[in-house]
Order: sequence, then structure tokens, then C-alpha cells
Amino acid sequence: MPIDKVNFLIDNNIVNKQSNNNTNNIDFSNIIKEKLDKLNEKQLDAENKTIELIKGDAKDIHEVMLTVEEARLSLELAVQIRNKLVEAYQELNRIQV
Repeated sequence: MPIDKVNFLIDNNIVNKQSNNNTNNIDFSNIIKEKLDKLNEKQLDAENKTIELIKGDAKDIHEVMLTVEEARLSLELAVQIRNKLVEAYQELNRIQV
């Protein structure tokens, strides 16, 4: 790229406009934290409903089983996502610069 084209970008603030667009991005760590909090809520809800069932306070065993299964599947999905993220991180570390 010739120097004239770079100067054109700087003079017209095109470079600055591109960097300002990146400030609207959502923080990845906040998304992960929110999803893990929801996962924890599902696990706690399943535990509470199971305790209610053991005590005999549960009105519907079907609802308890659905809640427990939903919590189990959510945890399984979270573990698979974690595995993929770790795998991607390891692959990035193997790349030679």
C-alpha cells in the first residue's frame, strides 16, 4: 500500500471510525458469567425440587423430573462448550508465529 493511501485514511479519520465501532462489542466474560449464573440457578432449582419430593411436599413428580433433566442437560451442554473452548485455546497456542 503506497504511503499516499495511508495518509488519506489518517486525514479523513477513517482509521478512528473503525476503532470506535469496536467499543459497542459485548464483553465475552460477562456473557459467560451470565450463562453460568443461569446454569447455577437451574441446578439449585432442581436440587430444591428434589428435596421437596423427598420430603413429600412435591405436588407433581413429572415437574420435578423435568426440572432435574433440564438441569442435567444444561450442565452437559456447558461442559461441551467448555471442552470446545479449551480445545480452541490449545490449538491457538500451537500456532507458530
